[in-house]
Amino acid sequence: MPRRVLIMGAAGRDFHNFNVVYRDDQRYEVVAFTATQIPFIEDRTYPPSLAGPRYPDGIPIYDEEELTRLIRELRVDDVVFAYSDVSHEHVMHKASEALAAGANFVLLGPGETMLEAQVPVVAVCAVRTGAGKSQTTRAVARTLREAGKRVVAVRHPMPYGDLEAQRVQRFATLEDLDRYDTTIEEREEYEPHITSGTVIYAGVDYGEILRRAQAECDVLIWDGGNNDLPFYRPTVHIVVADPLRAGHETRYHPGEANLRMADVVVINKMDSASIEQVNALLQTIHDLNPDATVVKANSRVTVDDPGAIAGKRVLVVEDGPTLTHGEMKFGAGVVAARAHGAAEIVDPRPWAIGTIDETFRRYDVGPVLPAMGYADVQLEEMRKIIDAVDADVVVVGTPIDLRRVIEIRKPAVRVRYELEVLSGSPSLLDVLAPVLG
Repeated sequence: MPRRVLIMGAAGRDFHNFNVVYRDDQRYEVVAFTATQIPFIEDRTYPPSLAGPRYPDGIPIYDEEELTRLIRELRVDDVVFAYSDVSHEHVMHKASEALAAGANFVLLGPGETMLEAQVPVVAVCAVRTGAGKSQTTRAVARTLREAGKRVVAVRHPMPYGDLEAQRVQRFATLEDLDRYDTTIEEREEYEPHITSGTVIYAGVDYGEILRRAQAECDVLIWDGGNNDLPFYRPTVHIVVADPLRAGHETRYHPGEANLRMADVVVINKMDSASIEQVNALLQTIHDLNPDATVVKANSRVTVDDPGAIAGKRVLVVEDGPTLTHGEMKFGAGVVAARAHGAAEIVDPRPWAIGTIDETFRRYDVGPVLPAMGYADVQLEEMRKIIDAVDADVVVVGTPIDLRRVIEIRKPAVRVRYELEVLSGSPSLLDVLAPVLG
């Protein structure tokens, strides 16, 4: 009899592991997925068109809170843990729950889950969410283009909508964002690539995505999500580390594995960190991966109208995942507000409503508004909160201009941030030499 498998995920790595390892293997039968971290993604079905002929009814997706009941009622043999940016302690609590219910607890390694590309691959990953992968990926893409390479990026999955429709998505224009009905979380990752001239793929079936993407590039960039491992075997594996959270690089899964695997470690946010934080991170890198090349960089923050902030009471809107499971208390918006003389950063929590109020209660995100845009209801909640907060100016610290997707009736300024490699450090051109030959 095939082993009965349940895959724990968050609409990304879970589907990839199924597609690559379990879908066509007669030794296993996947009886369920569970979902966590992302709202509105449980109570769905992984559709038959993606699950394959062995699963004519698809595979149900349940809330992770039902894990123990599911293991027992579905007679699960193996629980496969397949999501990212959680503490090692969290992983082992889930392992204990699975073991107590009578199942094995499994972590699939990169050897089984990374696909081989026919073109060189640069993977940009991180030790924590919010370390600066996106700006690093953009800088890598720009460096490769300036060296004469055709570049395509493939983003870690964020399929929160119709899974069949999201099987393979290609974004080359801003109109494609509307055509695929993307969430704020997706727009934050895709729009900067599009505006800088990089085609980006994403979706559910990363085997088919690889086949299409590699056909139109000289170098493929894997643009990682959270602190997950690459889906494609990298020629150059770049991992971004955050000195503002020094110590986290050895406490979160699978960020520590990324750090140990890295060819290159980028220490970002040097301009915001203390010497002690940077030295602690350097020591960890030396202890865990002494052969890695270390690149030191600033996260250079700019504002389109700095004068609008000075002396004003400001509401700061930051990237949602950075604040929630990334556990940061501030992002580029707060850095910009402080640098340009804001009189006060106004705490939005007294005006919080709905699912965003639930986010504040679940996560200690500090006195800023996390941009949560997984569904229309959250966009409307953000609009109402911004409208209600007693502030003079809105500082938009999200990777995209939030004004494109919701109406902001208060004066607003946009914050941008880019990777700035420090002089004396190895350059991106240096570390990309293996894919430039």
